[in-house]
Amino acid sequence: MPSDVVRVVYRKYDGTAHRDYPARRLAEDDMGTWLGVTAGTRSVYHGRPSVEQIPFVLLVPHDAWWTGMFNPPPRTSEVYCDITTPAEWSGDTVHIVDLDLDVVRRRATGAVELRDEDEFEEHRQRFGYPDDLVAEGRAAADWLYQALGDGTEPFATTYRKWLALVV
Repeated sequence: MPSDVVRVVYRKYDGTAHRDYPARRLAEDDMGTWLGVTAGTRSVYHGRPSVEQIPFVLLVPHDAWWTGMFNPPPRTSEVYCDITTPAEWSGDTVHIVDLDLDVVRRRATGAVELRDEDEFEEHRQRFGYPDDLVAEGRAAADWLYQALGDGTEPFATTYRKWLALVV
């Protein structure tokens, strides 16, 4: 039986540390595994100790090239999706490779933004992203850009019941 606590480990493509934190397993459904992080959770961000100031819910989808972070106010991003390689589970640890591109929906306006294309291109060159990885990452970003704007679940309302558990 899986543990209630999951260790979430994000790395960059070259293996450098990006984010690392514990999360509470909330549920698993056809969309993926829902994880909750409360305010005060100790984490590591870019190799440095940190403490989460605002709670959030992370969706780790099944076999997808993204993860979704769902945020309450006062965070200005309601939904923040990282373009990643598909998650790999090892016991109660999920390993995710962050590919730099992000798709964000702003809380105040509902505007959807594609972010960090310059970082994606820089790291594509520096780390030697294979062509198929670039294609999968860009396809995921295109899909998310549409989905965050058109009411596709889990980005419309599904996440709210999980977010209510950590706020």
